Amino acid sequence: MEPIIQVEDLKKYFKTPSGMCHAVDGVSLSIERGKTVGIVGESGCGKSTLGRTMIHLTESTEGKIVFNGEDITRVGKHKLRQLREKMQIIFQDPFSSLNPRMTAYETIQEPLRISGKFTKKEMEEKTVSLMRMVGINKRIENSYPHELDGGRRQRIVIARALALNPELVICDEPVSALDVSIQAQILNLLQDLQETMKLTYVFITHDMSVVRYLSQYICVMYLGQVVECCPTEQLFERPLHPYTRALLSAIPVPDIHVPKKRVILKGEVTSPIDPKPGCRFFARCPYAGEDCKKEQVLTEAEKDHFVMCSRIREIG
Repeated sequence: MEPIIQVEDLKKYFKTPSGMCHAVDGVSLSIERGKTVGIVGESGCGKSTLGRTMIHLTESTEGKIVFNGEDITRVGKHKLRQLREKMQIIFQDPFSSLNPRMTAYETIQEPLRISGKFTKKEMEEKTVSLMRMVGINKRIENSYPHELDGGRRQRIVIARALALNPELVICDEPVSALDVSIQAQILNLLQDLQETMKLTYVFITHDMSVVRYLSQYICVMYLGQVVECCPTEQLFERPLHPYTRALLSAIPVPDIHVPKKRVILKGEVTSPIDPKPGCRFFARCPYAGEDCKKEQVLTEAEKDHFVMCSRIREIG
């Protein structure tokens, strides 16, 4: 099956007073239509920047982006407006991503109005349909964001993102700002919508339990680079990169009688400002050696299991 989106050697650098910040540095990724790919890593690893760069919310520094077989790395305003209908994003904070002066009804209807493709009656019918689809009660259609709880706000954000029937949706930590009980509701809603609308998700999160529940494939990021990627269950059963093992060891276990071996990382995080060649996990890795100071490449260590680590054989 042809992937819906591919990125090749994608880079996004930001200029700072101290030098160039390598937020995304040489990421290559291919996503199958109808699947969910999880992007995980700690705060500041570049996962959100990667998602935003893929859909042109920020422009890439280098690399290539191919969507539906078409190179969209550099596009004009007219083409970008067309792409917006096919690629959408659900933001982390539903409160700051909503206009405080627009009601729930107006927010959901806004993409339909801007597109200019619908009559007034069609917009009204479509808006009501979207509200029903994401579980928003008609009685709150005239409510403003500050009058609603986080779960309802996020449902509005989801409805707005799906208004023009996109094919690819970037989910940028869509449940991290919500209570645990509400998180489960939103995750189930996203799954149902994916099946109904044949959506493809890029699910960005730092929560390994959430990404295991939703994703078929996982990419682990560290300081702008993908250090490990493979099918979800394969990652949880046999993590190969030392950083991935540390992430998985931090997952809470509800049974206090089950022994849990924690991997405690020591050392300082390497600066993303003009980083030196070599493994960026070097300063925190318990297995680091001299060969780690050389350029690291993402290689297939096992079938469909890619790792960026030159000492993977020694680690075992």
